[in-house]
Amino acid sequence: DKNGKDMSIANHWRSTMMANAAKDPLWQAKVASEVSRNPALKEVIEKKCVSCHMPMAYRQENELPDKYKTDSKVGVFHAYLDRNSKLHEAAQDGVSCSLCHQIQDKGLGTEETFSGKFTIDMKTPAPDRKIFGPYRDPIRDTMKVSVGFDPAYGPQMNDSALCAACHMLYTPYVDSKGNVVGTFPEQTVYLEWLNSIYGEAIGKRHEISETVGNVRLCQECHMPHSEDGGVVIAYYAPKEVQPKDHFSQHHFVGGNVFMLNILMDNLAVLDIRASQAKLADTRARTIAQLQKDTARISIAAVEQDKKRLTAEVQVENLVGHKFPSGIPIRRTWIHFTVKDSDGTIIFESGKPLADGSIAGNAADESSSGFEPHYAEITSPDQVQIYEAMMHDTDNNVTYTLLRGAGYIKDNRLLPKGFELKKASSDIAVYGKAASDDNFTGGGDRITYSVDIAGKKGPFTVAAELYFAPVSYAFVRDLQKDLNLPLVANFSRYFTRADKMPVMVAATSKMF
Repeated sequence: DKNGKDMSIANHWRSTMMANAAKDPLWQAKVASEVSRNPALKEVIEKKCVSCHMPMAYRQENELPDKYKTDSKVGVFHAYLDRNSKLHEAAQDGVSCSLCHQIQDKGLGTEETFSGKFTIDMKTPAPDRKIFGPYRDPIRDTMKVSVGFDPAYGPQMNDSALCAACHMLYTPYVDSKGNVVGTFPEQTVYLEWLNSIYGEAIGKRHEISETVGNVRLCQECHMPHSEDGGVVIAYYAPKEVQPKDHFSQHHFVGGNVFMLNILMDNLAVLDIRASQAKLADTRARTIAQLQKDTARISIAAVEQDKKRLTAEVQVENLVGHKFPSGIPIRRTWIHFTVKDSDGTIIFESGKPLADGSIAGNAADESSSGFEPHYAEITSPDQVQIYEAMMHDTDNNVTYTLLRGAGYIKDNRLLPKGFELKKASSDIAVYGKAASDDNFTGGGDRITYSVDIAGKKGPFTVAAELYFAPVSYAFVRDLQKDLNLPLVANFSRYFTRADKMPVMVAATSKMF
């Protein structure tokens, strides 16, 4: 930009989870596990997964099946992972530039394009195939000559509906006999956003420089504008090119610090094309987003007598969708402590442990258990965990995505403006949170009641909000399939990785 700050699109993108969507070892392990547990649905599982994680290879094969036909016994997933495959390089590029920027403005934001069913023009030859950007009247000749695409204005580039094509995912689910009996809303980020103060009706579009009321697009948070402006997108640029004062940085950060750590620790073996330094930059941006723009926690009120201390803790969701959102393996929770005048902990709930588990969490201690949503916590073995927990057709807790028939618990923090009574079943609240009057759009208020009889004050009350993108219970379930090479690979990375969660927010007071 005009002040010399690096705005390189490729440098920013290459170290993101978008760029490494195909190389993500947890994703690879989970695909292998789901196929192993549901072998009759191998083709359905693999095609649905690669359509968004290996989208270029998948569409190339669909367009030219005679040239790239995959052996049905091998399947597209393992075929694209094979270094000898003609489509391996295209697959390894993950969610790349020419993928997102070629998505056509057809049906976006509707069910017909969810789950990776977006449209790309694969017929028009170079140099006339359109590639879309957010700017009107782009300089066309340079790009047409150099890479064979014809740059064009695409209003969909400034519409959350574009992101919904992959971040709205519906999957089939099966009963105990393996019969497909329905469809499960596995990821519903876009619908959550629509049902917040930040969302807007389908089809509304934005000029790159405008702000409309409370609306905050996906792009505004995950591709923040350059603050300094004066960005020249390409060098060497034609003389008539004007610097851009509204330029979206291709940061694509969410909250997945854990997986970025694994990528950084295993650059060579995972064939990561980004440097340690660039991955460290993306990791730092991810932590900053979690700690500055995601949530707040405060101690709203404290009362005490000689026997009990009662504290009300308020958690506020600052993002435009549920937190956490996306695939139901993520969790955020409250670590609450009370210390006496000597600094000794006399009460503790939700302590994060080095192996990735949470002290007192029933889900981490038993494959069939889970922590319910709490309005009040009175015991250290009760933990307020905001998460989505799936149940199967027999109403048992499951971590197998294709057994997920519904949510036995979904108390993920709601975005501001979310109305529980108007929410569709796909994004509804499930479990005890649905009847908690203090669990509302924008956050939650929970009471902690602590026995202080015989303890000496003043007392220090502290509350910390933690986030982990992968739950210990989910990994433990996945490790049942250690006989699968891809699961064994991930398990090795997981064992060596730093599994401590990110502290999103913290507060403390002395009473």
